[in-house]
Amino acid sequence: MACAGPIIITAVPHRHIQTPIPFHFPPMARAFLGSTPSSSLLTTSRLSSFTPSLINNQRRRSLRLTTAAVVAMSEFPSEKPIQPHPSLEVIGGGCDRFLPALKDLNLPYKPFPVIGWNRHLETIFASFYRSCPDVRFRRECLRAADNGTVALDWVVGDDLRLPIDAPVLILLPGLTGGSQDSYVRHMLVRARDRGWRAVVFNSRGCGNSPVTTPQFYSASFLGDMREVVEHVTKRYPKANVYAVGWSLGGNILVNYLGQDSLSCPLSGAVSLCNPFDLVVADEDFRKGFNNVYDKALARALRRIFSKHADLFNDMPGEFNIPLAANARTVREYDDALTRVSFGFNSVDEYYSKSSSSKFIKDVKIPLLCIQAANDPIAPDRGVPREDIKENPNCLLIVTPKGGHLGWVAGPSAPLGNPWTDPFVIDFLVYLESQESKASASSTDLTAAETLV
Repeated sequence: MACAGPIIITAVPHRHIQTPIPFHFPPMARAFLGSTPSSSLLTTSRLSSFTPSLINNQRRRSLRLTTAAVVAMSEFPSEKPIQPHPSLEVIGGGCDRFLPALKDLNLPYKPFPVIGWNRHLETIFASFYRSCPDVRFRRECLRAADNGTVALDWVVGDDLRLPIDAPVLILLPGLTGGSQDSYVRHMLVRARDRGWRAVVFNSRGCGNSPVTTPQFYSASFLGDMREVVEHVTKRYPKANVYAVGWSLGGNILVNYLGQDSLSCPLSGAVSLCNPFDLVVADEDFRKGFNNVYDKALARALRRIFSKHADLFNDMPGEFNIPLAANARTVREYDDALTRVSFGFNSVDEYYSKSSSSKFIKDVKIPLLCIQAANDPIAPDRGVPREDIKENPNCLLIVTPKGGHLGWVAGPSAPLGNPWTDPFVIDFLVYLESQESKASASSTDLTAAETLV
């Protein structure tokens, strides 16, 4: 199903001015699950070219574990085994396949002094003080089948400087997050530096995207994800398409990969800070200092809702509009609005059935998951380790520190990109190189058979 309505193109410049970093923390007034500060948005919430490898304008094949792929890949020389450093937990059924892509895993994880020693300090610091690259976007509003709208932010100038077969990377921010977020922009810039085309998928109401129906989005709703992927793959039919998701965006991405495993056209994906088990995440979210994140994120959700509250007037059913408008916690908001919008009988049923931990065993494309053992919002105990170990398409990296969307470590710390970014792009570039090799091998075999 392609775009069900007209596509509206507008220019949306986003500029960030770097200012001196104060040595104190401002009041807790931003959401931390997905949104980071911007100079203009949500201020109180918180490609080298690739030669086409198939004839007749066909899309290159995905690296699924098919017989043809295994045969083609067996012809390539084996890579030297990587021994991950003991400070990292590295497991998964795809270890042998994907570790050659991550050559720096043999180095220790060294959190930045003081900031990286405490999970809450690291989470807050990254949210408020991480640098935010200056990027100009061209916005495309995509009308969904139910007349809802999502906003796709493309980088200005990419269509002029990149070939049509340059790999495409879809970025899925966390809850209430969007193209204004620093962690999203750092990944976008790194992908562009490698010759990739990147696009930010701003969910309904996020990143100042328009809301045109009385429905936002949820951890379980895959309709928009399917339409965005279909739209992007049709727009660039010669390119391989990949995706990266953070926090709730990671949960939605893994749900999509598992539930649509037989039809998913993506060639690879990365999930970061994924809560995986939303029941466990909800339990921990209401404990101790986590209440600060809960209240801040509820405030961000209320702010988005208040802009579009008129759409929900006179809604039938169990909607509790007054509670949604005044929700003090994410759970209250989900109980009043989200679970009703998407047909769940209770908020607990919504969390249980929306957990991506239930579907990761069904993922059939290469998937890298990166988690922090001390993540206050995506608990370590919710990570589905056994299913990841048994799935030959999955690889899991767990760092000892990192907080939530923090990872203030590595050569760019404390103000630069997260520690995870080089590993994410190395993994994706490796997959793209293998795609090219497999496609070239397939083309050679076809040519040889034709000559015979």
